[in-house]
Amino acid sequence: MCLAIPGKLTAITGQLDETFRFGKVSFGGILKDVNLSMVPDANINDYVLVHVGVAISIVDEAEAQL
Repeated sequence: MCLAIPGKLTAITGQLDETFRFGKVSFGGILKDVNLSMVPDANINDYVLVHVGVAISIVDEAEAQL
C-alpha cells in the first residue's frame, strides 16, 4: 500500500528527453518539484497523484478534490 497525494501540475521545469521530465506541483499552494517520468501525457493544469516525489498517475479534478 502506498500513500499518494493529489496535486495540480503548474509548470514543466525540465526535460532530459521524451521520457524524463520534471515539474512543479501545487499541493494547496505549496509547490514541490516532482518527477513526471511515469506520466508522460501529463500537461500543465492536470491533477496528478504523487508518491515520494514521483507522479504516478493523472486523475480528474473531482477525484483530486476528494
